[in-house]
Amino acid sequence: MARSLTPCERIERSILTEHRKKIWKPFIAAVKQYQLIQAGDKVAVCISGGKDSVLLAKLFQLLHRHTAVPFELEFIVMDPGYNPANRQKIIDNCQLLEIPIRIFDSDIFDVTTQVAKNACYLCARMRRGFLYDRAQELGCNKIALGHHFNDVVETTVLGMFYGGQLQAMLPKLHASHFPGMELIRPMYMIHEEDILAWCHANGLTFIQCACRFVEQRDHSGDGVGDSKRQEVKVLLRKLRETNPDVEKSIFNAIHCVTLDTFPAWKVHGQTFSYLEDYDQWPDTFRGLMAQKADDADR
Repeated sequence: MARSLTPCERIERSILTEHRKKIWKPFIAAVKQYQLIQAGDKVAVCISGGKDSVLLAKLFQLLHRHTAVPFELEFIVMDPGYNPANRQKIIDNCQLLEIPIRIFDSDIFDVTTQVAKNACYLCARMRRGFLYDRAQELGCNKIALGHHFNDVVETTVLGMFYGGQLQAMLPKLHASHFPGMELIRPMYMIHEEDILAWCHANGLTFIQCACRFVEQRDHSGDGVGDSKRQEVKVLLRKLRETNPDVEKSIFNAIHCVTLDTFPAWKVHGQTFSYLEDYDQWPDTFRGLMAQKADDADR
């Protein structure tokens, strides 16, 4: 007689079977394509308590179990000031999924709610710095965050609409203020709708951001409130009605930036202009560019 699966085993199996194509495969594809894990790494998987970070933790557990590449894991939870119910929800979900977490307390919510401008940006910066610090104390050289495909697309659009710049979210980057530390985003290719489908299929519920700004959005009646990210999310959802591949096109675009068609660009904070070497361009190249401009005007 076959042994019945525990709830955790059943949830893990779902990732490798019915959700394999939409969750497991794009996770592995991102790890390989962007070279996110190397032998000897010690990765701090950062769990906020939301669906994305908890799924990321479970994916890392499965990867650690099945890969031949030796690496270590720590699962860290930074409590920025959650209410007791949300904190307990995180603990209960991690116990259900057999994720061994370390919880660290902070007062980040108290600090950022006193700020009238750019509170979300400040909160994100403070939380990330806190996570880097704790991960480094644990001997980790990388922190892993649960940003997914839709976060990447929305960040690109936000930068264009409200930041006046073409700026993407990288799948990995070196920490500016923590030497030897690196941030990785292994869910870079996983779509949010597929994460939600996994949650619903397994009857899982998770906390939201749990800060006062999200509460304001939820009580706004339009699902947007003052959240520019939510505004972009709603806009992209509307655009999908006539162009189902609009988000895929944006994602592909940040992987295929043609700098020689831009009048200016930045590298490590330094601005460059195409005029700097314009007169040195080969005549044939200038002719090709002119032909493209003429075609676009027709």
